[in-house]
Amino acid sequence: MTPALRALALCPLLLAGPALAQQQHQHATPAPTARGPATAEFEAANRRMHQDMAIRYSGDADRDFAAAMIPHHQGAIDMARIQLRHGRDPALRRMAEEIIAAQEKEIAELRAFLAKPR
Repeated sequence: MTPALRALALCPLLLAGPALAQQQHQHATPAPTARGPATAEFEAANRRMHQDMAIRYSGDADRDFAAAMIPHHQGAIDMARIQLRHGRDPALRRMAEEIIAAQEKEIAELRAFLAKPR
């Protein structure tokens, strides 16, 4: 087989590669087995965070980083609050409190950066 024919024969495999990888990734994530009130809250917080992180990019890496990190940090705060409402482990509850404090501070800093004229 000539190199050109060999390359042509591989095309379907190359085109299928990303689709197969995506399909495998979708199946690799197991469905939750135990659902409770915290699960629905975590799912909603995760959806909100990812939706809000879909910013309109400006081409300015600094501004885009700041704009995308605000909802990312807010997602961490939301998840930490869910932990405080539903979690019982003392170490994780302390961590959740620390996350809230740290992320709120960083959100304020990111907003201040975005408020500066460029």
